[in-house]
Amino acid sequence: MSLRSANCLFMLVVNVCLYISVVCFFSSSSSIVNSRIDNSWLNELKGSIDETNSTVEIVDKFNNYQIYPRIISIVSKDYFKFFKVNLRRTCPFWSDDSKCAMRYCQVESCQLDDIPIGLKGNHHSLVDEDMSIKYMEGPQQEECEEAMQDELGYINTTISAAAMEDFALWQAHDDIQDMYCTLPDDDGEAEYVDLSLNPERYTGYKGPSANRVWNTIYMENCFRPKNLFEVYTISAKLTGMCLEKRAFYRAISGLHTSINIHLSAQYLLSDKRSTFLNPCGTGFWGPNAEEFERKFGPKYTKGEGTQWLRNLYFLYLLELRALQKAAPLLKQVEYYTGNDKEDETTRLAVHNFLGIIKKFPQQFNEHTMFLGGQQAQKLKEEFRLHFRNVSTIMDCVGCDKCRLWGKLQIQGLGTALKILFSNKARTNGYNELSTTVNKHTLQLERSEIVALFNAFGRLSTSIYEIEKFRKLLR
Repeated sequence: MSLRSANCLFMLVVNVCLYISVVCFFSSSSSIVNSRIDNSWLNELKGSIDETNSTVEIVDKFNNYQIYPRIISIVSKDYFKFFKVNLRRTCPFWSDDSKCAMRYCQVESCQLDDIPIGLKGNHHSLVDEDMSIKYMEGPQQEECEEAMQDELGYINTTISAAAMEDFALWQAHDDIQDMYCTLPDDDGEAEYVDLSLNPERYTGYKGPSANRVWNTIYMENCFRPKNLFEVYTISAKLTGMCLEKRAFYRAISGLHTSINIHLSAQYLLSDKRSTFLNPCGTGFWGPNAEEFERKFGPKYTKGEGTQWLRNLYFLYLLELRALQKAAPLLKQVEYYTGNDKEDETTRLAVHNFLGIIKKFPQQFNEHTMFLGGQQAQKLKEEFRLHFRNVSTIMDCVGCDKCRLWGKLQIQGLGTALKILFSNKARTNGYNELSTTVNKHTLQLERSEIVALFNAFGRLSTSIYEIEKFRKLLR
């Protein structure tokens, strides 16, 4: 064996030993920390889920054994792991003075060669007939003479260019009435990100900047009881609000809860900078029971932690219902990336998944909301505008990776709300969306489908992680 080979072997052994020692150290440290934590409060997370017909136990069993393995497999496919997003928008509400400088906050964007060919779109220039010129042309002389012969029956079908522009604006106005957030594709600065290379986990982004984002969402954009000055609404006071406003608050709270679970389950346990033995520099992530306790334990949440966790289950059932309702449309999608074998596997996986969730009884009933004529429609529009504003606040997140996952999950929830409450969401006899395609029926963009599946995957993962924390704390 050469001296160089011997040195390489030595370095490999040292790295392996170092890795094992770090893992063992944090495993033992975790056991010590966990033994100091009173986990009895987590036993209160059971029974009925507010505003639904289900229970925590039913969802746990259904999700952890049937849904979680399938949705994780689906979102790992090329069609779902490439998400188009604009992370360069400036915050419209305050100056962005707290940009996270930690390397774990950074997002790795895709190079053009990394993107599946089917997602790049058609780069060939297609020259269509200039319709504005066509409609500006008046009738020819012969047509005028014929028209004069039957003047009473003549209909002038010419349309000016200005009118055509107005029609486009009217259509855009109609379309936006169904939008709960801004699509990334609407922006020229949007670019593809490989979600598998940018996992959601603890980055070190915290403090006043992060708190300001959530405080703004809760204080200024959530429906709240009158004369309440605390950031979070005490669960007992929610009963004084109407169903629609309670549902909005629970959805936002459920999303916040889900994100906090991800950060606790994938916590930065060790930050190894670049060294001779570790030239790239790597962090070690894993479950942090102490952080989970700080986020949800009664000592730190005034007893509200289990209710926040329960709101996660509410949001899970809401997005599950949206997937059930949209199943006919989702079955028609080709999930095209240009890789025939991969695309066929993706279609089969999605169809299998939709078949499984169809068997789960409907636990969230959207038809009980926004009833009561004109006043209900006014509340529905207020509901939509509140959520659209929340989606805009995501541009104020100072950590790029946190902003990425925040925007994705907000868009996923916005897509679910669009499916459930859009005026175009016409259903068939099975209470599912109609597959008839016209301007009066609801359609979904690729980015909405990707966001919906990934957002639900995040909720599914959170519920799965709760079970792991239960076992860890025992």
